[in-house]
Amino acid sequence: MPTSRFVRRTCLTGLLSCLAALPFPLAAQAPEKAPEAATGTSAKALVTAEKFMIVTANPVASRIGAAVLADGGTAADAAIAAQLALNLVEPQSSGIGGGAFVLYYDKATSKLTSYDGRETAPETATPQLFLGADGKPLPFYEAVVGGRSVGVPGVPRLLDVLHKRHGKAKWADLIQPARTLAEEGFPLSPRLAKLLQAEKYLMRDPVARAYFYRPNGEPRWEGELLQNPDYAATLKILAEQGIEPFYRGALGESLVAAVGTEPNPGSLSMADLAAYKVIQRDPVCSLYRALKVCGMAPPSSGGLAVAQMLGILERHNLKSFGPNGIQSAHLFMQAGRLAFADRDMYVADPAFVRQPVTGMLDPIYLGQRAQWIDWNTDKGTAPAGQPPSSSGALAVGEAPEFPSTTHLAIVDTYGNALSMTSTIEDAFGARRMVGGFLLNNQLTDFSFVPERDGKPVANRVEPGKRPRSSMAPTIVLDAQGAVKMVVGSPGGAAIIQYVAQTLIGLVDWELDPQAAVSLGHIGNRNGNALLEDGTHAVGLKTILETMGYKVTVGEMNSGLAAILVKDGKLLGGADPRREGLAVGD
Repeated sequence: MPTSRFVRRTCLTGLLSCLAALPFPLAAQAPEKAPEAATGTSAKALVTAEKFMIVTANPVASRIGAAVLADGGTAADAAIAAQLALNLVEPQSSGIGGGAFVLYYDKATSKLTSYDGRETAPETATPQLFLGADGKPLPFYEAVVGGRSVGVPGVPRLLDVLHKRHGKAKWADLIQPARTLAEEGFPLSPRLAKLLQAEKYLMRDPVARAYFYRPNGEPRWEGELLQNPDYAATLKILAEQGIEPFYRGALGESLVAAVGTEPNPGSLSMADLAAYKVIQRDPVCSLYRALKVCGMAPPSSGGLAVAQMLGILERHNLKSFGPNGIQSAHLFMQAGRLAFADRDMYVADPAFVRQPVTGMLDPIYLGQRAQWIDWNTDKGTAPAGQPPSSSGALAVGEAPEFPSTTHLAIVDTYGNALSMTSTIEDAFGARRMVGGFLLNNQLTDFSFVPERDGKPVANRVEPGKRPRSSMAPTIVLDAQGAVKMVVGSPGGAAIIQYVAQTLIGLVDWELDPQAAVSLGHIGNRNGNALLEDGTHAVGLKTILETMGYKVTVGEMNSGLAAILVKDGKLLGGADPRREGLAVGD
């Protein structure tokens, strides 16, 4: 394809309806490998506010963002301050060494805009980047650890764009809270301490070793005061000089040097950094139960796949099935099969691959896809469809995509709203640290295999290309065009189903945000049925196997954040699986 830059039937008929009342909560897809290991759960209460609301993955970041909002800052201002703080308190998940996608609703203009701050591949990258000398894909962590996997970070440029277009507060004032935190120190959180205990590769980098580990090689303890003078110095430069030193100056030179260090060096250059741009894109929007659900366009598959799932599921009365109904679980997983089949075939950076976005959301096409579902049986792997305007010239690719990610949901006092998903990919990224922050390993979100049977894989590595993502920041508008919901989650490819499940919980089952993000997860990414361990969802296993499913029970460590606007109030929920906190006034 030319490119440019630009059960089984042993299940009795009617079994599902007979089992509808069984007390099994809906559960979401557990990846075979969790993007970040689970570190326990904690019950959280619904938070209600009238003026503003922010939900992030860490209490420190939530409170810093809330202080910005209380001082008259916009949702963009709060996101900047919170993201810079997350770089410190949740460094394994996101930071200025990574990338992000943002949806922003401007109340004054009633306009919803999306910003693509995804990383890009170096100009010297080739489709063979992650193939070994034998022509076979490298083992995942041989590709990840080191500079080879590092793409041009997009977060600093994205924060700058958000501030210039949507900010009110002074740039330096937004940087100061994280700078103070870095200088004075902060207690190591329980989650970060547990993840350090399990981490195998971070110690290989001498800079990261000195920061995250004690002199004897033992990971730093929970509650230990952690100071980051290198990050404080980086923030001082950004506060005084803006972001240009990151992309064209001394900060960038340090980053390039770190990427080029042995072992497993990368080829990122100053020219790559200088060429980076944030891309403003039209959101992907579709109707669901009279609500307008909007998400990210490619290179993220999140907005498309969530919209496809909802478009298929809207044909069924999920409200009558309820969150505990086996019908809900079966239909949800079948919709996931179909959406992921299309995702793996078609979605990639639109500057390189023409993709049938409109066709993939066409109601007639989705109706045809829905006919593939058997009410009583799992039919196994779903084939990709042929949406209008598709060429059939692409091959299905493979990308591990085990992102370490975070999400921020914000509604400010002016009525603006922001949904931001930010990532450095795997937990602790490329395990390279410079300037007090970790570098991403985002290039491993490309397919390691560049072609199959002579056909190119859409998401193969190419110079300057942005890897496909599953990030699904979402803003839902009501019939009058006002913000109704702000939702998103980390979780790798499972993000799509975490977000879809939460939206169904809020819309069809009329759950409050805290109840919706606390649902036990289920899902299917066109493979095994995945049930969240430690929840009642595990009780579905035998029934699903009777229907022909192969079932995997495992961790499903989401980090959902959700805000619902209802009766003039803001209701917020933070995922009990992480340390997140909703704060409002």
